[in-house]
Amino acid sequence: MENLNGYLIISAILFSIGTVGVLTRKNAIVIFMCVELMLNAVNLTFVALSRHLGNLDGQVFVFFVMTVAAAEAAVGLALMIAFYNNKESIDVDDINLMKW
Repeated sequence: MENLNGYLIISAILFSIGTVGVLTRKNAIVIFMCVELMLNAVNLTFVALSRHLGNLDGQVFVFFVMTVAAAEAAVGLALMIAFYNNKESIDVDDINLMKW
């Protein structure tokens, strides 16, 4: 068996990079990319733990997470196109729908 700690450390580093990107960036596309990075870090953890434990539960769950991530990306990009058509910008600070 491979070393589980290496996979978990890489996954934690990727998740941390994604979290920092979500919290510090203002561009909506970069924020969505960071969310996808966080989802892939969790997927890496699921696959590594599933392989370590010798069952397929984590790997099956990864398919569901990837399906949700694909739907999130499609809806998110459609929303960004709509915001860009209205505001000519995709900066998060410029998107304020509650303002009259």
